[in-house]
Amino acid sequence: VQLVESGGGLVQPGGSLRLSCAVSISIANLKSQDWYRQAPGKEREWVATVIRGDETKSYADSVKDRFIISRDVPSSKFYLQMNGLKPEDTAVYYCSAITYLNNRKWGPGTQVTVSS
Repeated sequence: VQLVESGGGLVQPGGSLRLSCAVSISIANLKSQDWYRQAPGKEREWVATVIRGDETKSYADSVKDRFIISRDVPSSKFYLQMNGLKPEDTAVYYCSAITYLNNRKWGPGTQVTVSS
């Protein structure tokens, strides 16, 4: 299973970006899809998850009400819509997924920089 992120870049505070994650297999065959991020000098942290089946979505407190995770099964992609971006959102963002064999897969990451 291969995952590849896109959509990162430089944005001003208060702006928006949408990250995409393309998956090499049907995401209908994955238990969950997640976004994580890692800021310079910090550990990787969980951002958001969507779970197959009931489509339950959950978010870290730091991004709740600003970020939205979604997925599109026909295209085997999932997304992270990021609104109201803050400088503290600057990080490398990783998409990740858990297979039905309970293996976690990761993308290579995409840089998001929030700065004026």
